Amino acid sequence: MSPLDQPPPLRNSDLDAALAEAHEAYTAARPKSAAIHARAREVMPGGNTRSVLFYTPFPTAMARGEGCRLWDVDGREYLDLLGEYTAGLFGHSEKRILDAVRDALERGINLASVGEKEGQLASLIVGRFPSVEMVRFTNSGTEANLLALAAARAFTGRVKTMVMRGGYHGGVLTFATEKSPVNVPIPLAFTDYNDPEAARRNILAEGDQLAAVLVEPMLGSGGCIPATREFLQALRDATRQTGAVLIFDEVMTSRHSAGGLQARHGVIPDMTTLGKYMAGGMSFGAFGGRREVMAVFDGHKPGTLAHAGTFNNNVWSMAAGCVAMGEIFDAAAAEALYARGEALRLALNGVARRAGAAMQFTGLGSMVNVHFRAEPITGPYAATEAENKLRELFFFDMLAQGIYLARRGMAALSLPVTDADCARYVAAVEEFVAARKPLLGQAG
Repeated sequence: MSPLDQPPPLRNSDLDAALAEAHEAYTAARPKSAAIHARAREVMPGGNTRSVLFYTPFPTAMARGEGCRLWDVDGREYLDLLGEYTAGLFGHSEKRILDAVRDALERGINLASVGEKEGQLASLIVGRFPSVEMVRFTNSGTEANLLALAAARAFTGRVKTMVMRGGYHGGVLTFATEKSPVNVPIPLAFTDYNDPEAARRNILAEGDQLAAVLVEPMLGSGGCIPATREFLQALRDATRQTGAVLIFDEVMTSRHSAGGLQARHGVIPDMTTLGKYMAGGMSFGAFGGRREVMAVFDGHKPGTLAHAGTFNNNVWSMAAGCVAMGEIFDAAAAEALYARGEALRLALNGVARRAGAAMQFTGLGSMVNVHFRAEPITGPYAATEAENKLRELFFFDMLAQGIYLARRGMAALSLPVTDADCARYVAAVEEFVAARKPLLGQAG
């Protein structure tokens, strides 16, 4: 019998009290994580060095991982559905990747030279993504986006970039607001996500001032909100008309088919940025596109752009990437993962509908995010205080059931995740809805 068919348990019906209770139980179960955080706060602001991993009262410290399982320093085991924010596609112990990395390290780490593997990995990427005729590597998706924008500016001789309100393209290209002190100071124009008419109008209004339009085919940190094909096509048509370079940030979404969302939608940009999982879990980023655009980095030609980065072609990322993209994550694996995620999201939304709760899961394929509102979600939005608290409660309730997600409620399935693991997540959500229904709004 489903928990939804049983009388609700006697739990706090006040949201603040429920959160306080969840924090108390969380803290009591993790004394070693608390101690690690306390020591780290003495030498690191906030006690950590990656903002997305910070949450109060303190983050859980993980000790090890295997497959799609994690164990924290207090000995608790978790089903890892976070998948390192899409970078952990292959799980924690894929033998072929581990063997490739060990072999590369045994041959020498910092060789200060080119190597055969980087050309092999480049060929694999060029062969998969319709927009990528040539490619170069970086250390992260953030760097990939920065270098793609540099290429667009050099190629067009223009300076301004159009981005989407609510978009995210790395730690120094974050647009939840139009102004952020951490962002690189480049001239920007803004338009609204999934509004094709406004985007077309705004791009044409910028005209020959616009060097690039940068967009995620599905918002990642913005809540796993897919772009419509109509919206992406409007960007494609308008940038062709003005001569701006259209850049798809597929750092996260490239996993959704062998050729990313551009192949799935049939809308091909001028450039694509990549990263996350492609080096098998090692640090990685890449940017590529039309041959004539990428030629701005061709060292055989005078006056080309410099592209620095000590670890751009590091031996472990290149070796792991060749195995990850050449042997493991082929088209069949990509389609199977996409189908598993689609089935999971359908089941999760079925739980919410059955309960009549103002709760839904958005996303595509193996990326899914919870939201605590009933109306259709087509773009980023300002969450209410109650929504933020419900998302936090959901996170702690999932941890209590041994399921590890992003604090913002995102899951990104890895290849080791099975149908049984997905069913376990659905069952945990049923438990959450049954226990917390007095706190959830009602669907209209």
